[in-house]
Amino acid sequence: MRAVIVTQRPDHPTIEVGRMDPNQLEGEVLIEVVRAAVNFKDSMALQPGNRVARISPLIGGVDLAGTVLESSDPTIEPGSLVIAHGHGIGTSSHGGFAELARVPARSVVAMPEGLDARGAMALGTAGFTAMASLLALESGGLTPDLGDLLVTGAAGGVGSIAVALAAASGYTVVGSSGRPAEAEFLHHIGCARVIGRQEVDPTPSRGLSEERWAGAIDCVGGATLTAILKTLRYGGAVAASGLTGGSELTTSVFPFIVRAVRLLGIDSVEMPAGERSVVWQQLAARFPSARIDDIVEREVGLDEVPSVLEAIASGRVRGRVVVDPHR
Repeated sequence: MRAVIVTQRPDHPTIEVGRMDPNQLEGEVLIEVVRAAVNFKDSMALQPGNRVARISPLIGGVDLAGTVLESSDPTIEPGSLVIAHGHGIGTSSHGGFAELARVPARSVVAMPEGLDARGAMALGTAGFTAMASLLALESGGLTPDLGDLLVTGAAGGVGSIAVALAAASGYTVVGSSGRPAEAEFLHHIGCARVIGRQEVDPTPSRGLSEERWAGAIDCVGGATLTAILKTLRYGGAVAASGLTGGSELTTSVFPFIVRAVRLLGIDSVEMPAGERSVVWQQLAARFPSARIDDIVEREVGLDEVPSVLEAIASGRVRGRVVVDPHR
């Protein structure tokens, strides 16, 4: 079968489109891949010294959608259309950038009503993370009438879906992006306002800054997450899922003990199966289908995946890229 294969080298990982024997795949469920998606995490496997790729060689692709061909798990029937992501797919076991994938049963979710393979991968792990973020905020009491919802990294995969999803749910969304040229796109998908990274906290102070956001979905981390914590309104929360801006967090206790703000961690890898199904069902029900084409920058075949990964790593991709492995 054809696949996109990453090989770890002492100096720098290499990537090529080659062939692999399907017998080398391991997992309880064999899937014919109909669509996959390209995520920032996939590009991280190409960085020297990365901790994403746990085996070498590795078929990349942390999520996929397709038709079950074989299953040793009685709850997953051959012929069913499914989504698979997390639990090591594309990191410690082979992933979705291939014609076939064999995955752990615990990573498989039935395709929710209202989605097909292309729509599911237009959303993918990014959409799953965005929906999990909004659900976490809402479970803590966030509602549209409480004030502005900030989305950072708004032009990226998670961010763009979070913008469209939150706007469709009635929130007044403020999108923060380091790419001013994407302002028109962000307004189109649902942003009421678009601001630069420095405008999250325009008057930074050592402790607390002006209260601005009822809640936030942060896809950036680092200094941006610090700025959010200092500018959340009393009782507000931020759902954090990204580290494109850095993995270190420097803050004081003041946001937590003076304004009772909350920092909510969002995980898309090890979430239990029951919760994963709920997130996908909510995403299928709440994401406006008319926005699918808006968030998909392009659809590519396996041969184009290496160049897309390079573009994502350098911040040159807006929204989502969907992969058709049979193209």
